[in-house]
Amino acid sequence: MYEDVNRLTEKGFRCDFLIDNQLVVECKAVNKLTNIDQTQLLNYLKISNLQVGLLINFNVPVLKDRLKRIVNNYKESTPRCQRSPRLTKKE
Repeated sequence: MYEDVNRLTEKGFRCDFLIDNQLVVECKAVNKLTNIDQTQLLNYLKISNLQVGLLINFNVPVLKDRLKRIVNNYKESTPRCQRSPRLTKKE
């Protein structure tokens, strides 16, 4: 895992957090997230060949209002028609 991180660092990959070699988290503290912020995260996903990233702006009263999920070439591993149906609670 550390070899992958070192290789990516050499390419200019400087994300805030890389979680379990699967999720890139980029943290900001700005008045408003811009397209440049989203593009930066998308570029990190492309460089690392990962699919999912999370862009978080901490400069807000309610954090859940400023979470942005960014997806790079999303590929579902199991087609929806082959998934097990969700279980619902019977009352």
